[in-house]
Amino acid sequence: MERIKQALERARDQRTDPFAAQKRDVPYTRKRDHTPAAAPTEIVYTQTRQLEIDPGFLRANRVISSLNDPVSEPYKILRTKVLQRMRANNWRTLALTSPTEGCGKTLTAINLAISIAREANQTVLLVDLDMKRPQVQRYLTRDEMPGISDYLLKETPVPELLFNLKGIERLVVLPGHDSITHSSEMLSSPRMVNLMQEMKSRYPSRLILIDMPPVLACDDVLAFSPHLDAVLLVASDGETDRDDLTRAVGLLEKMNVLGITLNKSSARNYGYYY
Repeated sequence: MERIKQALERARDQRTDPFAAQKRDVPYTRKRDHTPAAAPTEIVYTQTRQLEIDPGFLRANRVISSLNDPVSEPYKILRTKVLQRMRANNWRTLALTSPTEGCGKTLTAINLAISIAREANQTVLLVDLDMKRPQVQRYLTRDEMPGISDYLLKETPVPELLFNLKGIERLVVLPGHDSITHSSEMLSSPRMVNLMQEMKSRYPSRLILIDMPPVLACDDVLAFSPHLDAVLLVASDGETDRDDLTRAVGLLEKMNVLGITLNKSSARNYGYYY
């Protein structure tokens, strides 16, 4: 009877939880000293759409396509530094922005999310809140799917928006879809506030990465700052103007700036520095 009761409770939670995922323990072995090692956990998504990975499509878009992808190496360094700072401060929501357009913040957000999701026991929710120019899903799939704009303007249920890439089981993506001109007002709307509270409260151990528009282009990052624990600023080597970078840092002075990532760097043949 107890097992039946627990099964009913799990089913009820999955119906009401838009971010529901079922975790299934995988058999594990014991260490040589006969103490049990930590059991790996397999995540089985019950509501989230799962998409097949197209390695060629991802490579063409400069997205990490496999564990052996050389693109992954600089992101591992960035991942380690980001996780160290986030965990040290018990922070869970990190926005990625840039001073101006063209710095590569969206691609950095995607590859960082994939890299973090491949670390054992770390789950990630990647959210596209660059409402004027949502691009995240276009890097990951040829399909056009609903996203945040549909949730805000058409009241589309959250489970219909989320997707996971098969093979990267600890990553869930909440895409943007259509452009919204009055983005800062929508970011402050009760519906968006409720969604953010839901995302932050459901899984305390999950890291939420948010792709946001350039800080000098609009006030979206500042308007959404009460919901952010930290910000990572992405600059482009040889393209980001020093004055623009200084202005951007100044606008973010009241927020926890995790650091500045130098994108498109040719130094030592690495693409990203932290």
